[in-house]
Amino acid sequence: MFRFTTAERSDLYGAVLDVFGVAGEHLETALGLDAVRDRLRGVGWLAAVEDGDLHDSLRKLVEWELLDVVHNHAENYRTAEEYERRNLQYSLTRRGEAALAGVRHALEVLASTGALQTAVLEAITDRLDELCLLSGEPASADRRIFSTVRELEGHLDALVENTRAFNGELQRLLRAEGADPEVFREVKAATVAYLQEFLVNLDRRGQAVAAAVERVEKRGTAVLRERALRGAELPPAAGVDPVAGWLDGRRARWAGLRAWFLPDDGARPRIEHLRDVARRAIVSLLQVLERINESRRRSSSAVQDFRELARWFAAAPTEEDLHRLWSGAFGLGSARHAHLAHADPELIPSSRSWSEAPPVEVSALLRTSGRTERFTRTAKVRDVAAVRAARAERARAEQAELAQAWRALETDGPVRLSSFGLLEPAVFGRLLDLVGRDLAARSDVSGSRRATTGDGRMEIVLAPPPDRRTAVLRTAKGALTGPGWTLMPRCGPGPRSPGGPRRAGAPAWWAAHRT
Repeated sequence: MFRFTTAERSDLYGAVLDVFGVAGEHLETALGLDAVRDRLRGVGWLAAVEDGDLHDSLRKLVEWELLDVVHNHAENYRTAEEYERRNLQYSLTRRGEAALAGVRHALEVLASTGALQTAVLEAITDRLDELCLLSGEPASADRRIFSTVRELEGHLDALVENTRAFNGELQRLLRAEGADPEVFREVKAATVAYLQEFLVNLDRRGQAVAAAVERVEKRGTAVLRERALRGAELPPAAGVDPVAGWLDGRRARWAGLRAWFLPDDGARPRIEHLRDVARRAIVSLLQVLERINESRRRSSSAVQDFRELARWFAAAPTEEDLHRLWSGAFGLGSARHAHLAHADPELIPSSRSWSEAPPVEVSALLRTSGRTERFTRTAKVRDVAAVRAARAERARAEQAELAQAWRALETDGPVRLSSFGLLEPAVFGRLLDLVGRDLAARSDVSGSRRATTGDGRMEIVLAPPPDRRTAVLRTAKGALTGPGWTLMPRCGPGPRSPGGPRRAGAPAWWAAHRT
């Protein structure tokens, strides 16, 4: 059937068949020799053709059963030459129509690119919903049911063909390594964005189509096929009845639709496989883009490094310099220190050159023994009784100092900061710590602030000063001046501080100092 595509004069054979295909589109079923010649230019054949060559081409196409030849007895011929030219009429056979359609389809596939169109999914849902509505209308809607079924099948074919073509292009893109990395980087980045846009709401659209298929099947697909058959108005044919084949075709198309969105055997719908393919392609493309970007960011390669090293060898002044260069380039010396790192690697950025980075200490034993430190026998366990006793004594002294400070600050009522006399440095530090805790706390309705020590032994209430008087806290190292806050130190819920009673006569003492 396709022998004309590989014959010696395949271009002329193809142009002649194109002439008959265009004539068929204009409802012209037969053409003579002159008509074929006149229409060759219309299909893109610009070269001159002799009558003998054109006649031989038509004869070969008739021999290959792509054209049929008949004698035209309805014409009146005035000369024998006119009879020879106009008597024979040629027309396409069924094999010729199939061969021409096959070549056109092949050329169309070569020139086309696949696409993932979410609009097709929405169109399929709309046609299914339209079938549901038409199934409830009277017999006058049979023609509309037929046209809707054909549109639904056309959308399904477009989805399948475009998806298959796009998947093929996608796999070829994943394997392609172009000469221009910039162009391929842009193409692959655009493809990633295209796939991501397609995957948005793909699950929702697929579920919408599956739900629409279920609604149509509740109305009865067999009834819809029968009504679509009546709306198709198939012409009568001799021999084989076309009804059975037409109904089988509709059943096969509906089974294909269910395989894509609602399989019968409980398998995964093909639309989900398409989603998985798209997601894997995104990951693969991103990996390819990362490799392209890494190759662009790299300032040099191994080839460039060796070429630069060769130039250094050529420019070396003496043979001794050649040996030194060889030793430094190919690592004839020990390099067992390469694993050592800086004490704090985060302080040194990875982009800094090794010649500018701070040095790292290398053990002297590394070159001789291959170890960074010497391993000897384990030392004896030393006696820590003296260390433990010293720590206990220091802890008791700190606790006694703390208890003395609490006793110095403890009172029976509120006092002014200015009431404290000369304070020891330890007591002064505890007092400042408590005042600082109070100032950091949130005040209550009356403006007072409360704070407690970490061990819960002492609580101090700090009230705002009733006047603008200032307080002076004096120690052996100097004096501190500040607002005249009113405070009341008291024991918290923890154990009371040992060492004697509180300061006596607090009410009278407070009456004497509150002004």
